[in-house]
Amino acid sequence: MTHRDRFEAVYDAYYPAIHQYAARRTGSPDDTADVISETFLTAWRRIGEVPEGERALLWLYGVARRVLANQKRGASRRAVLAERLRDELAAARPGTPVDLEYVRTAFNDLSERDREVLALACWEELTSEQIAKVVGCTAIAARTRLHRARKRLATTLERQPSSTIVMGEA
Repeated sequence: MTHRDRFEAVYDAYYPAIHQYAARRTGSPDDTADVISETFLTAWRRIGEVPEGERALLWLYGVARRVLANQKRGASRRAVLAERLRDELAAARPGTPVDLEYVRTAFNDLSERDREVLALACWEELTSEQIAKVVGCTAIAARTRLHRARKRLATTLERQPSSTIVMGEA
């Protein structure tokens, strides 16, 4: 029996049990599918270590249990990170609420090319050299595009009487 045949036999025999095991312990069908796929991926990689007969099911349960534990640890880490980011963002917000709809409008009125270089510089915090690699041009061309895009955005914002924006350098 080849490794593939052995894996297919294990999969066919124990998929329903592993599915039920995972479904009872997860909160969503996507999480269940992740547990099942990780469990059987491990079985495929380690097919030589999978015991024969009914013991294979117990081995698969053990793998699924560890996959679930990893999933829970990952979710916990993501929750802690999200909370930390919320705290950092709340601390960085201005003390008084600012309506930035006019900035959004001005940004959306720019060409796609201008929006892209501004987004790469401001949102992704890329340098001109890095922007050049992303958009496929030289660093000088990227620096020029970014400078011109900033000027066009500043000009658009200056036309709106309620805006008092200082354009920073990235």
